Amino acid sequence: MQINWLGHSCFLINVQTEKNGPIKILIDPFDEKTGLKMPKVEADILLISHDHFDHNNKSAVKGDYFLIDSPGEFEVKGIYIEGISAFHDEQEGKERGAVTIYKIEAEDLKICHLSDFCQRTLNSYQEEKIGEPDVLMVPVGGNFTLGPAEAWKVVQEINPKIIIPMHYKTPELKIDLKGVKEFLKEAGQEDIVSEKKLTIKKKDLEAKEMEIVVLESK
Repeated sequence: MQINWLGHSCFLINVQTEKNGPIKILIDPFDEKTGLKMPKVEADILLISHDHFDHNNKSAVKGDYFLIDSPGEFEVKGIYIEGISAFHDEQEGKERGAVTIYKIEAEDLKICHLSDFCQRTLNSYQEEKIGEPDVLMVPVGGNFTLGPAEAWKVVQEINPKIIIPMHYKTPELKIDLKGVKEFLKEAGQEDIVSEKKLTIKKKDLEAKEMEIVVLESK
């Protein structure tokens, strides 16, 4: 499996399946009103976590994709995907509505994308559904999502093998967020060097525990 960060909360995940060959999963493509340039990309499966302009730019995506934009259980092209309800604020959605957390199971790996999660903590239903993923994509920029300190607390609750921070301030982004360095400071790992992509297999994760991977956007 290969994971590429396209910026903000957008990821392209390349998966190899036994029956359907290579599958491209795209999560939360953004509008260029964010200040970021959305790369040209094709997808077989498109996941939209909520209907905000920095997460729902379907028009930027090419291909005859299968769209998932709500909670529920889905099996598409040999890949299991579950959408889990969550809130975009601390007032049970009264301020910014709901979001969908996505759990993806493929290549014997479990990937979790937390969307714009902004609750103080996971509830028991969310904890049960999320379980202990191999890879967790977590928002860390604050303001509209978890801030650096809150994000680190939620990461510790979930206890993933690998953590990929997202939804934080980058040079071109017009949205007011904190930078990733503040999250790394909370985690006591300020010296991390960013990587272009993450390529993983299940066997590679056996010795890993709460490792942070900072990806460069495409």
